[in-house]
Amino acid sequence: MFRGDRLLLHPVPAGRYDWGMNDTPERRPGFDPRHEPLREEVGRLGELLGRVLREQGGDALFERVEEARRTAILRHERSAPLTELAGVLSGLEPAAARDLTRAFSTYFTLTNLAEQIHRIRRRREYQLEGRAQPGSLEAVARSLAGRGHSAGSVIETLGRLEITPVFTAHPTEAVRRTLLRKEQRLARALVDRIEQTRRTPAEDGAITRRILNEISLMWQTPEQPTTPPTVADEMEHVVFHLSEVIYRIVPALYDAAREAVAAAWDRAPAPLLGGPIVRFGSWVGGDMDGNPNVDADTLRATLHRHREVVLERYLSEVRRLFQHLSQSERRVGIDREVTERAAEYATLLPGAAAALPGRYADMPYRALLSLVWERLRRTRDGEEHGYPSPETFGGDLDLVETSLERNRGTHAGLELVRRLRLRLATFGFHLATLDLRQEASVHREAAGRLIGDREFPERSREERTERLARALADDGAPDPSGLPPEHARTVEVFRAVGEARTRFGERAVGPYIISMAGGADDVLAVLLLARAGGLERDGGIPLDVAPLLETVDDLERAGAVLDSMLACAPYREHLRRRGDRQVVMLGYSDSAKFSGVPASRWALFRAQEDLLEGAGREGVRLTLFHGRGGTLARGGSKPREAILADPPGSAGGTLRVTEQGEIINGKYGLRGIAERTLEVTTGAVLERTLADAAGDRSAAPVPAWREAMESVAAAASEAWRSLVRDDADFIPYFRTATPIDVIERLPIGSRPPSRGKRGGVEALRAIPWVFSWTQSRLMLPGWYGLGAGLRAASDAHGPGRLREMAREWPFFANLLADAAMTLAKSEIDIAGAYADLAGECGERLFPRLREAHRDTVARVLELRDEAVLLDREPLLQEAIRLRNPYVDPMSLIQVDLLRRWRDGGREDREMEEALFSTVRGIARGLRNTG
Repeated sequence: MFRGDRLLLHPVPAGRYDWGMNDTPERRPGFDPRHEPLREEVGRLGELLGRVLREQGGDALFERVEEARRTAILRHERSAPLTELAGVLSGLEPAAARDLTRAFSTYFTLTNLAEQIHRIRRRREYQLEGRAQPGSLEAVARSLAGRGHSAGSVIETLGRLEITPVFTAHPTEAVRRTLLRKEQRLARALVDRIEQTRRTPAEDGAITRRILNEISLMWQTPEQPTTPPTVADEMEHVVFHLSEVIYRIVPALYDAAREAVAAAWDRAPAPLLGGPIVRFGSWVGGDMDGNPNVDADTLRATLHRHREVVLERYLSEVRRLFQHLSQSERRVGIDREVTERAAEYATLLPGAAAALPGRYADMPYRALLSLVWERLRRTRDGEEHGYPSPETFGGDLDLVETSLERNRGTHAGLELVRRLRLRLATFGFHLATLDLRQEASVHREAAGRLIGDREFPERSREERTERLARALADDGAPDPSGLPPEHARTVEVFRAVGEARTRFGERAVGPYIISMAGGADDVLAVLLLARAGGLERDGGIPLDVAPLLETVDDLERAGAVLDSMLACAPYREHLRRRGDRQVVMLGYSDSAKFSGVPASRWALFRAQEDLLEGAGREGVRLTLFHGRGGTLARGGSKPREAILADPPGSAGGTLRVTEQGEIINGKYGLRGIAERTLEVTTGAVLERTLADAAGDRSAAPVPAWREAMESVAAAASEAWRSLVRDDADFIPYFRTATPIDVIERLPIGSRPPSRGKRGGVEALRAIPWVFSWTQSRLMLPGWYGLGAGLRAASDAHGPGRLREMAREWPFFANLLADAAMTLAKSEIDIAGAYADLAGECGERLFPRLREAHRDTVARVLELRDEAVLLDREPLLQEAIRLRNPYVDPMSLIQVDLLRRWRDGGREDREMEEALFSTVRGIARGLRNTG
């Protein structure tokens, strides 16, 4: 849902960045001393990178990098023409271009890590100073206490929150796992430097050598395999973050919540009641939409791997508990239930019981835990007498926990048991819920074949709904045996879902998402296919079916779509069996791609209002599933601000949101960052849920604001469509003024970059569409049309109304803030160099785009009352100002290589590999790219 790129960069003046080469950094006037450690850390890392460049590439590479770096800085300082920097970088041999790009890319890898470590440092400083960090659970709890909320209401609300980040395979910054592990080790060394405040020279030298070794190994390791990742590779990328980072830090979220309540209401910390606050989901292995590599077999393999990984974690923790819980009945009381359960399991598993050494005979916890470990192992390996469910395993942990509570175990292992219980509640035996997704037309084709109607997809929506309702009213499941292979493949997915629910548990499979859904017929088709696949249980289909509303037209019809579903008797009965809960997914990417960001954001806001009203009218609890990406054009925004800017009632204690591409590593790559991510998200959902319960309508627009926003959206959409859809030169411009042809060849995803073989915007997926414009530094999808929309609304309603909206309406203020960030990260002169690649198209279109950019910047500045973009966020402003010059050399190398590669018919493989390096390097430098 949100950007993961808190760019807390070192406040060093442009042109004085130290790579440990030939200059010394200096402080800017007004430099905040709290960020001095970051400035120093980047200086040290830069010095070590300089050493690595000399050692690995020789003096020639070092000097070439230094010349490019200095020329880029001087261009920004003196407003020198771009040709000077372009001259330094043109005509490089592919190998030299690749190494030069890798040097800048590695620099950004180190800088990104340093920024993340600085965020961890700042968090520790707040804690050491006894202050609540903005956005933290403590800050939220203190605010809620100040507004009259009781500790009991907060604890009760925390206990019913349902926050589900869902990881998807959109690898716009795909990094192979071996490099992720190197980054983890490098981060550990940097954290050690924070924590070991008093180090001997030998200790300091040891940390430096660890860092130097990791940088050198990173330099010598290819950034990415030469072949595209498989679905299994993408799944392992998600599993890495879930098992290596998130699994470890989940208990810290509950610690933070417990301590926040204690601090805000001056009470002793106490365990929180209710269910788990967070659970996790994944699309990798279940997202079939446009990906022929995903089917029933990948679903089975993914769930098996999820189960294997989480059980390995539990086995490790039970072994740790065994080592810690050495209590003897001769020293302390132990509940009889523990010894009885151990005796029961000894009968069930006599071999494992006999293997326990006799010296543990009077240690009941160890006796039980050794047998618990064996049951877990059997569960993992699919052997007899494994645990039938996570609840059974949890019951054994409950016995140990209760016994420790009753027998002076508070400081003798109780906390370790509770941490495992929290992890079990979060991850079950499935690690992450696997969502399924497929496009509606696939279901229509298969359902038509099932009911013997080949014309079914062409029939009206009403006819389809009526025919499907009749088919579902029949006794018995339709016979899928005569289906063609492509339709049998669809039915087999539902068979696999049934197997998965039996083997891996009820939570192993999440909602079935229907892309391009339009009404009741689309959800009924899924129910019919599920019945054909044998998924029916006790007369119902145990599966949540979620329409995905993706275009602005779909979003404008959201209320009608939901009404048609709830008015359909077979589907309403299905919902009743599912507890009257409905999931609806909202698509940010395609709505913005077809209509521009302002129209998309406004349509999404109104769709949420309509859906909430319709669900409330029918007594249905609605879960809104936000399909966000990392950039503004794909719904990216700051976590807290985005949640608080949605319509009143939209949270309802739940948040389901996709986490995509580089955002996964940016938000969950390091433990301290992952803790902060979950804490900020939980705090915002908690605050919003309680505000809604109290009738707070501050996020709701008054009628005058709605009227003005309608003008913004309409004019912005018209400007967007006149360029993207109506201008004949736009597609040729896009194909030549961005590196889309390189991105289409880049082996970073298992899914094709386009839908079908058409070449228009409609066929191109949102990820490569946004990624391409980011690479060219124009960032067009994130801002184009906004200036025209603001101008039209100002003319129609007066600038005073827009300024009032910017001050008082969170939705509008957040839209402007996100646009300001995108505009600040764009580099219009560099974008002009890409436009030169487009020839006559570029000569005609780019002046129009440059003027639109200038106008949009001016209008955003006026409404935000800023002299320079991001004056309200000086750290982010400084970060972008300092980053852009170091991205420029990679961009100009890319432009030069693109020209030569295309002139050669796109056949030079070495040049193509060098272009791949530039794409990765620019992505590293800009962070939120897709």
